[in-house]
Amino acid sequence: MPLPKIRVGVNVVIPGHTAAHNISGLRDENVQIQPAGIDLTVQKVFTFLSGSRIGFRTKEISLVEEVKPEEGAWSLRPGAYKIRFNEVVKVPENQVALCFPRSSLLRSGVELKCTVWDPGYVGRGEGLLTIYNPYGAVIEVGARVAQLVFFRLYERPVKVYEGTYLGENIDS
Repeated sequence: MPLPKIRVGVNVVIPGHTAAHNISGLRDENVQIQPAGIDLTVQKVFTFLSGSRIGFRTKEISLVEEVKPEEGAWSLRPGAYKIRFNEVVKVPENQVALCFPRSSLLRSGVELKCTVWDPGYVGRGEGLLTIYNPYGAVIEVGARVAQLVFFRLYERPVKVYEGTYLGENIDS
């Protein structure tokens, strides 16, 4: 299949001030709105209690337990943690969003991984926080840990996201 023509002004990164319309629950727009995206903050941290099984059409996701913050922060030892963001995201049908770690995390020996946020996704997303620093890391409740960047698609998709995680964590 031939590659589609790139049309000027169509395939673009959405500026942060425009992308902010896709996010609810920002703590401070003046701080979280960036030139090319929106900073997401951490609401909850979870530790893994079990393994998982991932198949083609089935999945058994790892059990997790919430790590309670002490004095407004989590003191995390090296290892993998699931985090939940504070902000509720709504990805428009003509856009896709990608989540990147803030550079402060990487400079501290901490990495954040996120998945593609498909057109039509609505929810309070999650990510995988990995502490590589052998001394651990302290993450404050509400710390800015990720930047969500929205990209306009060159055409509308045939279908939008209708998966398991549609509407996830909105009530929490």
